[in-house]
Parts: sequence; C-alpha cells; structure tokens
Amino acid sequence: MQDLKISKKKPSFPITTKLHDYLSEYNRNIKIPIFYDDLLRFQGSVIVYDKEDNDTLWIRVYYNDYEREEIDAALKKVYTIFHSDGNEDMLPFLSVDAVDYCTFGNSKPFRIKIRNILNDNYTYFYVKTADASRVYGLELEHMLSPYNLNFLVYKNTLIEEHIAGIPGDEFIKKFLPKCDKSEKSQIAKEFVKFNERCMIRLLGDMRSYNYVVVPTHDFDHVVYKIRAIDFDQQSYEGKFNIYRPQFFKENFKVVELVSNSIQKLSIDQYKTEERSILVKRLKSFQSRVDKLIACMEDDSISKKSHIDFLKNTIYDYTHDVNFKRSKNMGEILKYSLEFLTRNYENVNPLGLD
Repeated sequence: MQDLKISKKKPSFPITTKLHDYLSEYNRNIKIPIFYDDLLRFQGSVIVYDKEDNDTLWIRVYYNDYEREEIDAALKKVYTIFHSDGNEDMLPFLSVDAVDYCTFGNSKPFRIKIRNILNDNYTYFYVKTADASRVYGLELEHMLSPYNLNFLVYKNTLIEEHIAGIPGDEFIKKFLPKCDKSEKSQIAKEFVKFNERCMIRLLGDMRSYNYVVVPTHDFDHVVYKIRAIDFDQQSYEGKFNIYRPQFFKENFKVVELVSNSIQKLSIDQYKTEERSILVKRLKSFQSRVDKLIACMEDDSISKKSHIDFLKNTIYDYTHDVNFKRSKNMGEILKYSLEFLTRNYENVNPLGLD
C-alpha cells in the first residue's frame, strides 16, 4: 500500500469573530481561569512510560511551588466548569494528580489528570491551543457522528474532554489477533462506516493512532465501535484520499480484514446505511450545521492550492458542478452534505412505504 503524504505542519488558524459568536450561542465559549500559555511555564519534566516501559511521547511536567498552587487551583476550577456548573463546593475534594505535555503532533496538548480524593475516581481533560480547524472538527463530530463531545473555548485556549478507548494502533497490534471470526467481521463493518463518515465530513489523517476502538459488553457479546480522537485535519488537505482512512498504511491490517471478512455487496450496504443515518443526523441539527458552515465559508482554514485540488477531485467523483464553483473549504463541505442529502434522504432499500 502506497503511503499517503500529508502536510508536515498544518498552521493553527485563529478563532474568527463569527465563529466566536457561534460558540457563544451554543455555550461553547465560557470564561475559564487559565490559558494554554500558563501551562508552558513548567520548570522540569520526566518521560512518561507505559506499563511495558515504552516511551509514550508524553512528558510529566513540574512547576515551581508558588506557581503550582495557583495552577492546580485554576485547573480544578476548569474541571468544575467543564463537568458541572462551576460550583466550588467540590474543589476541596479534587486533586490534580498529573500534568502531562505531548510534543508530538500539531496541537502539543496538555493532559490533566483530576482525581476525587474521596473515592480515588479520576478523569482526564486536555488543554490545547484553540485552532479553528479543530473546533470545526469537534462540532461536526458532535453533530454528525453517533457521539456527543464536550469542549470549551476561551480566547486562545481549548478545553477538550478525554475520549476513552483503545488506541487504534494498539488495538490492531495486541487485540485484533485475539478476536474471533464474528468480532473481526463486526470490526470490519465498523471500519467501513467510520471510513465513510470521515470521507463525507472531510475529516483527514485518521491513521490508527488518531482513533480509538471502544469495546462495549452487551449481554451475550462485545460490541466494537470506532471513534476519532484527533480533529486537527478537518477540511485542510487537498488530496481526497487523506479523508479516507482506508488509504493509510497504518490501517492496512483493518483494510485487509474488511476485504477478507465482508463481500462487496455488504460493504455497499454498510456505506448506504452510514450515509442514510448521517442524513438523519444532519436534519436533526440542520440549523446548527448551517450556522457552522456559514462560519467556515467566511473563514480561511486551508491553502488555495488545497481547495482547488480537492474540489476538482470531488467533482470528478460526483460530476456536481457546485464543487467546481467552490471558493473555500466551507463551500466544499456544504455541497458535500447537500449532495449526500439529495441522494440518500429517502433511501428505502426494501421499497416500503
């Protein structure tokens, strides 16, 4: 499989006034007591290793005592704003157990571990630079995928919830070989649907370490779902195949699983199912999606060369002249969703009324 090449460094795009107003309307824009830059003032760090002593590419950072107290208090306050109504009654029972920093990738996030000292339950959230591409990606995931997402934006800082699951690369290496035939068939089906969803909504770079596999125990079997966890490459790249996870070499094992487990007729069926249900989700959020895409149309989140290449490639697939006329990524996505709605709004495979 030929490896896809993506831009080595995607620029971070600022939040526009129009997008800021959109986020405020839907309670995504809330004042918080700490900024991303505040967390960069760490004085030292150590490498974080996993249970098998492998470098996780995260470092655990440390602050001066006088700064640590202030930062811990602010992070605990962010947690209460993020997960409840900002009530400070719970603050004495919260502990900031770790602040980790990742230098790998575009967003260079901080991962915050918050523990309830009464029962030792803990959770994570992330502090990142507010990049418009990522915000568009998070909102589209919230509305057009099966999963809701919680995030906040304040000025140049993004607070993002942790998405639990087994990292795709780890799942492929350690868990997939142990799955039985029925489980592998189910995973193959989910990958087809995941691939279709990413392609339609133009979410790029879904290599195996940018999504997680989520196993859920039902009463008689385990159900597997696939969720994206990285949204930096929303509507940026010009190559259409960047938006199709099947073309990344890191996903080769799962693509091979699809070809070995599912007949083409079933693959087409699953694609139709995903497109049809995506239209239903789109109609449920129609007004909100329209407002978000209006923000994208007035925004600059890609290069002209990328826009021109992508719109011509999609035109070759669809022969829809609207794509050829598109001037930006917002218009390309708008016409993509309109094309989807026209063709799959009334899908009725059994001919039932």
